[in-house]
Amino acid sequence: MCFVVYCLCYTHICLHIPSICEFCLGLNRLKTVGVSSLILLSKAGIISMAQVAVNPDEEVVLGEEVGHVRVITLNQPRRLNVISFEVVELLARLLEKWEKDDNAELILIKGSGRAFSAGGDLKMFYDGRMSKDPSLEVVYRMYWLCYHIHTYKKTQVALVHGISMGGGASLMVPMKFSVVTEKTVFATPEASIGFHTDCGFSYILSHLPGHLGEFLGLTGARLNGAELVSAGLATHIVPSEKLPELQSRLMSLNSGDEHAVKSAIEEFSTSVEIDEQSVLNKKAIIDECFAKDSVEEILISSVSDFKNVGFVSCRLLNSTPVSQEAEASEEGNAWIAPFLKGLKRSSPTALKITLQSIREGRKQTLAESMKKEFRITMNILRTVISGDVYEGIRAVTIDKDNAPKASLSLSLLSISHQTHFFLFCLMKMCLQWDPPTIDAVEAEKIEQVFQPFEEDLELKIPTGDEFRWHGKYEDSPYAASK
Repeated sequence: MCFVVYCLCYTHICLHIPSICEFCLGLNRLKTVGVSSLILLSKAGIISMAQVAVNPDEEVVLGEEVGHVRVITLNQPRRLNVISFEVVELLARLLEKWEKDDNAELILIKGSGRAFSAGGDLKMFYDGRMSKDPSLEVVYRMYWLCYHIHTYKKTQVALVHGISMGGGASLMVPMKFSVVTEKTVFATPEASIGFHTDCGFSYILSHLPGHLGEFLGLTGARLNGAELVSAGLATHIVPSEKLPELQSRLMSLNSGDEHAVKSAIEEFSTSVEIDEQSVLNKKAIIDECFAKDSVEEILISSVSDFKNVGFVSCRLLNSTPVSQEAEASEEGNAWIAPFLKGLKRSSPTALKITLQSIREGRKQTLAESMKKEFRITMNILRTVISGDVYEGIRAVTIDKDNAPKASLSLSLLSISHQTHFFLFCLMKMCLQWDPPTIDAVEAEKIEQVFQPFEEDLELKIPTGDEFRWHGKYEDSPYAASK
């Protein structure tokens, strides 16, 4: 039966692919296509955080005190400076100490090696999946820390070279000054592994111009250094070879005076020029599609407008599959194809949660968004409505087969098998989630992960300077019941 289906699939597609050889190569590659934008980076030469050895004696965070300047270095270069429990604990300790220290005026943060930070340690979350309350302590501590980074009282400068993704970007975007380079790569690809935009990004993305935030959160699209500055997610861009010199210049200031720090950075920064093909130049189309009320409508609108999702899929609103080349030539919209493919490979549940969270972020304060994200994260890790996050992590970092093992789906939307029967084979080798389709995700279940906890179990966001460093995990009911 499988052989028959494969033959039907092969025959149908070959009618629409100019090069059968190219298709065969592509078909083989489908078996290793990743569910996360992190895997796309690995194809570009950036290794996955789980594919490298760990040195247990490595100091994961370095803290230096030089005059009135303090320097934090994320120090796991072989693991792309992932954020582990120890990293969170050390960062919180240093930042609290220095905010209370009158001699500390300027805080610099950087990453060692070729990454700033690739985000949360996914293996840590996976290994904790069977515990009583999966990863609760590190999640609580991280979100509590994120709020303090956003509201920090001293001048902070992030020197960001290389990857800055997910939770790693929460150490970049909120800073008073965030300096990027031409080699900086930013993304929020959480939905591709069954998670959601967290660490304050439901708030940050919701406040970007138009509906760029929904686009970035749902597709996991990457931005380079110039695009980050243009979008307002970074303040300056500096040539990568000048970054060490800039650090030396900032340290020589020996001051946290914002005007002096800004002037020093501007001595090295260059003007921002984004490429003509940048997604930031597609604002009108992005706003039109990603302003829709639901993920279903966004998908339908996108495919209808662009009519081009590459050979792995085809137009959902038309019974006739179309070639990528023909549509790109006709519409000039080939740029959207990779983003739609990525969106269609993501967890349907995670996409719905992400969209609702970003939309709510527009009407929330930072504190409200952080509390909401804490609830969502814990409900996802507790598998309250779906276990997609552990399947996504398993596929990307544990088994590295990039194929979540849930029930088979044809695509995120239900498709008539008479029209798109050939997708059956392709999707079988690609991503499958539980539930497998967008229309199978129940609205009531999505609402379930957003519901407030009992008051004493909420993330404690301090109010007023007097209680600024209160509300820590060790003072919570969670620690008492551990």
